[in-house]
Amino acid sequence: MTKIEETARNFDFHGEALDNVFEDYAKLRSGCPVGRSEKYGGFWFITKSEDIFAAEQNHETFGVAPSMMFPPVCDRPLPPIDVDQPEHTAYRRILLPLFTPKELKKMEQPIRQAAQEQAAMFMAKGSGADASYGYARPVPLQIFSALAGFPEEDWSKFDQWMDDILYERIENPEKSEKATAAVFAYFDNLLEEWVDDPESNTLIDYLCRAEIDGKRLTHDELLRYCYLIFLAGLDTTAWAIRAGIWHLARTPEDQQKLRDNPDLIPMACEEFLRCLSPVQAMARTCLKDTEVRGQKINEGERVLLVFGAGNRDEDVFPNPDKIDIEREENRHLGFGGGIHRCLGSNLGRRELVVGIEEFLNVVPEFTLADPDQKWHGVGPLNLNF
Repeated sequence: MTKIEETARNFDFHGEALDNVFEDYAKLRSGCPVGRSEKYGGFWFITKSEDIFAAEQNHETFGVAPSMMFPPVCDRPLPPIDVDQPEHTAYRRILLPLFTPKELKKMEQPIRQAAQEQAAMFMAKGSGADASYGYARPVPLQIFSALAGFPEEDWSKFDQWMDDILYERIENPEKSEKATAAVFAYFDNLLEEWVDDPESNTLIDYLCRAEIDGKRLTHDELLRYCYLIFLAGLDTTAWAIRAGIWHLARTPEDQQKLRDNPDLIPMACEEFLRCLSPVQAMARTCLKDTEVRGQKINEGERVLLVFGAGNRDEDVFPNPDKIDIEREENRHLGFGGGIHRCLGSNLGRRELVVGIEEFLNVVPEFTLADPDQKWHGVGPLNLNF
């Protein structure tokens, strides 16, 4: 077996595999852009940006059921991301009014206030404090939980549930399943107690009032939708903010450049999303026999669209592995593409930009307390300043 065949056969994108995944991406793009891994029961993977974008647009060939998450985080499909057309559009349309530019503008002050409050509390802990649990995680928790309508007294439970579901499901599936059951039980109770208040327009309100073909969502549909927004709204943005801070902590010249030129922060954040994306891959199911770069993929086989590899494609991005905070052409896949592009992308992007802005405004020059701290996930990120 050649080295590239071995890399393809053992390709993984979870846990410790992320430590060196960028090297694997480069090998696969050049030597096996479409291949098959034996992990998790076997799956095909696509690593080139052009092919990933094409697959994202071709939902007649690449469906999302049973789950875009691989392995799944739930044994039931989560609307709208795990639902194919035509039902997908109806589920997605429910929450679109909450993510318009007009609604996002209303969120600007709450986002900035949350970031300022959390940055001040982080600073109060002194040098060596954890910027992940002390800043990157509580900022989106505060913002999104208020938007969703999760009672504030419950927020303290969310971090552990999120960690157990997303970061334990490979090595400790029983722990992950227990946390999933706890989250479903939580939303079961929350939905049972819901009262239609005309003055309230949270995500939960929109879901509970929503109709598809003149019918309200069933209780089970509501539970699955709530479970999805819980995971999607909290983890990905926390990861993105942490990753941006991680890069700036180990790259003092970029940190100073953003302090001197804060107008560059939105551009820098797009580069963080390209190179250090929270969503490294999403799965599809082949709905009919097809071929990609000469590789035949059979109907029913699982296919991984490796966004993280496409985001570092040398045919699209000059010097692709360099985090260039002034990169202007940046058609990345940080939020996916096609009809399944992240519904909350504009909110997540704004939280990231404001999160980096306010951190730099409040925290003086900072460096990694431990240079071995990883780029990925939402684990500790201790900083000296």
